[in-house]
Amino acid sequence: MRDEGLKEWIQDVCTSNYRVYGARKIWQELNRQGHAVARCTVERLMRELGIQGAVRGKRVITTLPGGQAERAPDLVDRDFVVAAAPNRCWVADFTHVKTWAGVVYVAFVVDTFSRRIVGWSAATVKETVFVLDALEMAIRRRDRDEQPVQPGELIHHSDAGSQYTSFRLAEHLDAAGIAASIGSVGDAYDNTLMESAIGLFKTELIKPRRPWKTLPDVELATAEWVDWYNHRRLHGEIGHVPPAEYEANHYTERTKPQAITTV
Repeated sequence: MRDEGLKEWIQDVCTSNYRVYGARKIWQELNRQGHAVARCTVERLMRELGIQGAVRGKRVITTLPGGQAERAPDLVDRDFVVAAAPNRCWVADFTHVKTWAGVVYVAFVVDTFSRRIVGWSAATVKETVFVLDALEMAIRRRDRDEQPVQPGELIHHSDAGSQYTSFRLAEHLDAAGIAASIGSVGDAYDNTLMESAIGLFKTELIKPRRPWKTLPDVELATAEWVDWYNHRRLHGEIGHVPPAEYEANHYTERTKPQAITTV
């Protein structure tokens, strides 16, 4: 009876999380829900149920070099753990999704502190306005959540694709008080955190649900996946909690009254 009950819990965690969790994350989620169970037990029952986690595929380069025009310096230099708080370093990039109606491009902006996707956009052409929309969403959402970007505190890092080295984006960042940082094109180690987020997007959402039909189909599914990614998906790099919870814990800790000691 114990195994049967655990199997139901495992299946519930699996189906409510895009069927992408492996044993480690299912075990973490069960314990978060108050179900004390050994990881080896979860692994055994998953084998019996035929459940396994999603496996990532190879990365595809979608950005094109922005030419030899003067561009922003690399302010990050591959050090993505420098962010000590939200809104200190955002990384940006985009990927593509094949649909029956043609290629759809999806851009993301991720906060390196919490790995939260703060902005995204989808379009059928990969022009500057498309990545600007993702940036604008990120700024608006931070304002809405009463965590506004403070001028002079935030770095926006991307590779040297033409969309991110454009004068229009540079102007937009400057007006918002955000420092532009540009790495190299197609360097898998230059923007590893962003590549990780895009890899999860392709592995957890895009590939399992192929074929895709139209841009609106991709947009709706992406909105749902981003909400799950930010508010329910467990991230091992931040202590097996969702990004939104990780940020909330940060702000709670920061506002705790300090103990007063007397001599």
